[in-house]
Amino acid sequence: MAAKKNNKAHILFRYGLITIGFVLFGVVILVKLFSTTVIEAHQWNARARAELSRIDTIAPERGNILADNGNILACNLKVYDIKLDLRHDKIKKMKVVPWSSIDSLADSLDRHYPRIPNLLSRHPDTIRKYSWHTRLKKEFEKPDSIRPRALRLAQKKTLEDYDRIKGFPFLKNIKGRHPLYKETRNTRIYPYGRMAYRSIGRVNENRETRQIHGYSGLEKDLDTLLYGKPGLAKKVALTNGITNWVATPARRGYDIHTTIDIDLQDMLEEELHKICSEANAEWGTAILMEVKTGEIKAISNIELLDDGTYGEALNRAVLPYEPGSVMKPISLMVAFEDGLVKSVNDMVDCSPFMRTSDPHGSGMKSMKQVIEQSSNTGIARVIFRGYSQNPEKWHDRLAGLGFFEPIRSGIAGESTPRIRRLTDKDSRGNNITMTARHLDLARQAYGYNTELPPLFTLSVYNAIANDGKYVRPHLVKGLIDEEGKDSVLKISYIRDSICSAATARKVRECIREVVWGDHGTARLVRDDRVCVVGKTGTAYPVEKGVYNHAKRRYAFAGFFPYERPQYSCMALVMSGAGNSANRTSGQVVKNMAIKMYSRGMLNNASTYTSERKESTPVISASTEGNMGKTAGALGIKRLKRVKTRGETPAGKVPDVRGYDLPSAVRILEGYGINVKTRGTGHVSAQSLQPGAAYRRGDEIVLSLRN
Repeated sequence: MAAKKNNKAHILFRYGLITIGFVLFGVVILVKLFSTTVIEAHQWNARARAELSRIDTIAPERGNILADNGNILACNLKVYDIKLDLRHDKIKKMKVVPWSSIDSLADSLDRHYPRIPNLLSRHPDTIRKYSWHTRLKKEFEKPDSIRPRALRLAQKKTLEDYDRIKGFPFLKNIKGRHPLYKETRNTRIYPYGRMAYRSIGRVNENRETRQIHGYSGLEKDLDTLLYGKPGLAKKVALTNGITNWVATPARRGYDIHTTIDIDLQDMLEEELHKICSEANAEWGTAILMEVKTGEIKAISNIELLDDGTYGEALNRAVLPYEPGSVMKPISLMVAFEDGLVKSVNDMVDCSPFMRTSDPHGSGMKSMKQVIEQSSNTGIARVIFRGYSQNPEKWHDRLAGLGFFEPIRSGIAGESTPRIRRLTDKDSRGNNITMTARHLDLARQAYGYNTELPPLFTLSVYNAIANDGKYVRPHLVKGLIDEEGKDSVLKISYIRDSICSAATARKVRECIREVVWGDHGTARLVRDDRVCVVGKTGTAYPVEKGVYNHAKRRYAFAGFFPYERPQYSCMALVMSGAGNSANRTSGQVVKNMAIKMYSRGMLNNASTYTSERKESTPVISASTEGNMGKTAGALGIKRLKRVKTRGETPAGKVPDVRGYDLPSAVRILEGYGINVKTRGTGHVSAQSLQPGAAYRRGDEIVLSLRN
């Protein structure tokens, strides 16, 4: 009985302690509640107001860059970084690390998502160092508490990659909430790779702000339009907590509709690469522009890399260089406009003048002959007729033509011409003799002591082809907003007219002689199919303050077809002194004109493609033995076999019989052979026999049949 009373007393004592504990806990809650709602109310209200007034920035979607035909040159893509949480409950609960499964996971990752490119083909020591076996073993051997929560297995991948990795050994056995997860990010992609790389440009991402902005090319120059406008999100209190409320939605950037023609861009890059390779050039740049609109249809820059291959280079199309003789037609244009000469047949003395002589001989020459034979003394004497008394006015005259105004083409890094004003005092106030000023005036007239960007030089040639209308070269055709409305930009002019139509016609006549005259400096540019005209120019590069005579810049600027100019084109190639503009840059322009003519791009009937009444499947790189199996598997009743290319000795005509027409034309043009066709279908015969000797520029007729 006494034991029961003692037990009851103990129970009541414990209940008493529990009750006292609850009472004390309640008192603490009441005290804290009073303190929070009364004493510290202003502090908590201030924190709430601060949280609710916080505004987050919503990043806008960057606009796309489109080619002339609407193809995407640059766009955004949502990708994922795929990561593994090694402190996840499902992994921590594993009593024993399943090394065999982890080794299988490492094998799969090494095969499909190696830590460095081509891992499995490298040296065994490299494989051991960078293998996922090494990395996973290192991480799994750590204590659970210090294992990484975000071990990145792959970056910038798709949902398909995420699903694939989730199905790899070890990971596929984990059910329910999974330790593999993905982080979303946007990346900028360029579907055409490095085509027009410098012109289109690239972007980078600020690690702190996560904002993506352009740092080169159109991406940089038009960044304010492409980037869009950020949105704003405020914190609001709802019944289930505080959440984001979009106050101002982000506005997507404009899509930039460019003037780039993908086909022409591909052709120009191919031609520039081919000529630079043949000439062992250090670098080359080329621009193709539409005469009437000023639209830049293609622009290419390449340079010789350390590994002996050619890759995308600095955008030299907008950098200033000493132009050499391509300046002479520009000087002649001014001379015609100023009345210093009246006719293309006006004569000028070409005897030695201002410490230079005419390499083609002294004597009297017409304006046609001055340009045809690239006479330094002839063009200098003509300019001296109007500017010898006041050499500084030569600079002023060029300024009046818009020479020193930005073109605003849309290409980042664009420069303006650099031509020194020939005053009688230098920047320090020292006197400059008239003799020195005259020497500089003569040199400026024929393209030395002056610097012009190739794009600017081409813009003046384009004006000459365009009857004097000085249209602005540009890469941007229109802006497309987020609703799909296309705002086409109007053609703007640097000057409505740089010269009269009559002057432009006279200069064109003189330029024609460079290619088609008996003594022209670019006779190798001739082709009967399309009349290309233009002017050559050669200049020594300046290195460490002096001319390097072992190298030269070879330029050719012109337009085609001569009778009704549609395109202007310029190429500039830096190569050894043994080459010429006739054989390098001139060939780039000529080959572009021929290819465009062959493809019917010059308002002519195409000799390159033909219409077929019915579509017949074509099998290439095949043998007779497997064609039947292929046809049966695909359910094809009739197909045509095109043979593969064999080896052709150097200097010999390749055998293109049996090829489809596009393949045959591409091969022959690569050999420098001009192509004409008869009929439709694949090549059945060729006028130049396979294995026969030939010279570049020879013509071949391909007979076609279905």
